[in-house]
Formats: sequence, structure tokens, C-alpha cells
Amino acid sequence: MNNEFIVPLNGLAQGRTEFRWRVGKEFFDGFENSEILDAGLDVITRVEKSGHFIGVDSDINGTVTVICDRCSEELQLPVQTGFSLSVKFGPEASEEGLTDEHEREIVCLSESDTDLDLSQIIYDYVCLSLPVQRVHEEGGCNPEALKFLNSEELSGKDDDDDSSLPFAALKSLLEKK
Repeated sequence: MNNEFIVPLNGLAQGRTEFRWRVGKEFFDGFENSEILDAGLDVITRVEKSGHFIGVDSDINGTVTVICDRCSEELQLPVQTGFSLSVKFGPEASEEGLTDEHEREIVCLSESDTDLDLSQIIYDYVCLSLPVQRVHEEGGCNPEALKFLNSEELSGKDDDDDSSLPFAALKSLLEKK
């Protein structure tokens, strides 16, 4: 997908190595059905190699732009997230061994893999950090859209006419008693 977020595990020196990336709109455009319209994120990844252990710690900070669920205007949200991974080579770990003692997620790679692509992991953690309901703060929505949403004429509701409700016929049966 995106070759920019590759950590070359094969040529990695013992000790700590740091990678820094800037994530923008182009990154999220590469993912199908992404709800993120724009982004300005800094990704700082520290990779520690010690013997057979490879640990990956990332911090992701910045902002993303999404659509407001209330007014359908653009909404900028802060992002502050991160992840910790342990890279294992060979067959996948058993279900009970999915995290180690440091609460790291385990990424299993085949013996022949020489690189770790963090693109999907970065995308997933950014998306998971977003709130379920994405709305402007009180008073921040487009007033014209709110006027439309609050209009009784356009909502099709008439308090006196319940005939459109699915159980309107049952209501009349109760009234006859």
C-alpha cells in the first residue's frame, strides 16, 4: 500500500531506532471507505531490538477532519493515541499468548519477512481513537443546518395524526373499551 511506513527489520541495528512520519490526507485516501477527510498527524515510532526481541512503540498526535454527525459540516477532532507491539517470527502465537507481560500486542511475521509495514496499524489506531458520535461543540454547528433539523414543517410530524404510526390501529382498539 504505502511504502513510507515500512520499518526494515532485517537491517535494524541493536538498540533503539526512531522513525518520524507526517500523516496527511493522501495517507487516508489510500484506504477504502475512510471517514477521515483530512489529517495533520505526527507519528513517532521507536523500535528497540535486543537479541530476538523487537519492540515497536508509537505515539500519534495531531488532528483529523471528519463530517459532523449533526450538521454534515467538516469537523476537526484532536487525536492523541499510540500503540506498543512485539514482533515475533514464525507460526502465529496461540490465543492465550496474544499479549506479553508488558501488555503489548503481538505481531507475527513469517521467517522470510524482512519489513514491518505500519500503515494499516496506524490507520486502525487513528480510527479507533475517534469518538463514536462526532459532533461540533454546543453552538459550533452550522446554524442553517440546525434550523432545518429543528423545523416541524419539514420533519413530517403532526402530533394530532397518529395514523402513520405502525400501531395506530391498536390504539383505536384500546380507546373503544
